Amino acid sequence: MTATAYLWAPPPVYCLPVRGRSERLPINRLFFVGRNYHAHAVEMGRPVDKSAEVPFYFTKAPSTLVESGATVAYPPGTKDYQYEMELVLAIGVAGFRVSEAEAPKLIYGYACGLDMTRRDLQLAAREKGRPWDLGKDVEQSSVVSEIVPMPQVVLGQGALSMSVNGEVRQKSDLSKLIWNIPELIADLSKFYHLQPGDLIFTGTPEGVGPVQPGERIEGRIEGVGSIALNVGPAE
Repeated sequence: MTATAYLWAPPPVYCLPVRGRSERLPINRLFFVGRNYHAHAVEMGRPVDKSAEVPFYFTKAPSTLVESGATVAYPPGTKDYQYEMELVLAIGVAGFRVSEAEAPKLIYGYACGLDMTRRDLQLAAREKGRPWDLGKDVEQSSVVSEIVPMPQVVLGQGALSMSVNGEVRQKSDLSKLIWNIPELIADLSKFYHLQPGDLIFTGTPEGVGPVQPGERIEGRIEGVGSIALNVGPAE
């Protein structure tokens, strides 16, 4: 069989370390849940009424993935680069149109995540009814810790906290998620054939804010682990 020839080298397989395993978890897609904590929805000026609304999502390219502990450049085109600390869910079994009762079968494990955002560009796009891509799909903006295998385990509670240079900025609990883990999996699977390696960033609590070059972000989720990111100089 003749090997396929490419004009240039294809992109690498993006992957993450897995606690207790030598194999790494290959990444398929990155999904992000918007406004999934009431207090954060309020601070963003868009309160959520769960009885009348459904979850909404945006995506980022897998090439935005960065491992915990990295140093990333302050990105171009923004004066308001912000952090969002989140629980990340790793899908390990394919599923389409699954029920909430079936949803846990798709869970491989969890990680800590940071959804780094060019907030000024996101809000400018939001006010004009335009896509958020320039604000959200930012190079080196999807930071994830090691994956902790927890097959079929639904995390319903656990303290979440994040600090900048040692000062706590975000503090909440997973029990405050508006849409919980089974609800998110079931809802997202109505629109996508979920696949092993899909990551779902489940939303951030209140306290989001800007960082500057030279600052260090550190976060922790009870029962999952920790995450860190160093913000380097602008390119």
